Amino acid sequence: MQTRNTSKEVSFRPLSGYGMLALILLLPIACITALVWSANLPGNRAPEPAVAIVAIPALVVWVFLLPGFFIVEPNLGRALVLFGKYRGTARDPGFYWTNPFTSKKKVSLRAHNLNGKTLKVNDLLGNPIEIAAIVVWQVRDTAQALFDVEDYLTFVDTQSESSLRMVAARHPYDDGQAMDVHTTLRGSADEVSMELQRELQVRLQIAGIEILEARLSHLAYSPEIAAAMLQRQQAGAIIAARKLIVDGAVGMVEMAIEKLSANKIVVLDDERKATMTGNLLVVLCGQQNAQPVLNAGGLYN
Repeated sequence: MQTRNTSKEVSFRPLSGYGMLALILLLPIACITALVWSANLPGNRAPEPAVAIVAIPALVVWVFLLPGFFIVEPNLGRALVLFGKYRGTARDPGFYWTNPFTSKKKVSLRAHNLNGKTLKVNDLLGNPIEIAAIVVWQVRDTAQALFDVEDYLTFVDTQSESSLRMVAARHPYDDGQAMDVHTTLRGSADEVSMELQRELQVRLQIAGIEILEARLSHLAYSPEIAAAMLQRQQAGAIIAARKLIVDGAVGMVEMAIEKLSANKIVVLDDERKATMTGNLLVVLCGQQNAQPVLNAGGLYN
């Protein structure tokens, strides 16, 4: 297998553009002055050919020197390539001049915000879900971003989608669906975001990209199973509420029997305790208000 050569950014400090601008402005003035002087020599003599031979090529050179000027804006790098060879990257803001045959490629060093599109994926249990993420990133190494991948903007977009699919497939959507996985997409947002950020950093390291933040922006069941999953969640909520009601009712019945027996208000045998317990549980756990029934006789008649 062929070993891949990884590019590395090199700092480059080009010449100041202001000094070169002064020299370049003086060059055409000197050439034109020399041509005018040679054409107006005393005695109506012909212009000196040596002056024209020097001045005209100097003007041609002046035209070729002009493309060497460039500006570096704040948080904007310029990668310089001369005849296919990477010379370095200018990061310091300013006005510069370099070899006019040098290619000056712009690379934004600012933070980029990628609002990913909504994807339809399967979670750990195979349930179809809709998920999307927001990724904040910036270029750390301009040489890698330009020379190690074809298009680093498209590369970030594609790898973000792939990483999000992989992370979503490692976790169930909600709690209680998988016994061997404790983190869920809905209940462990911070852990899932950190895992997504680590996964992205590994994949985008080849392009010299640094991930500043990654978090989920959308999470929902797919429409075809959303209704069934909503019923499941409602059933779970009802069961949890019923359990809480039953636990409270049993405690209240136990407390009532203990106080009645301790204060000797009434002596209850096992059958009366069972009857009283059943009546209190019906009253406390019922969905509707209890209807009182007056008993004019005793329990046994």
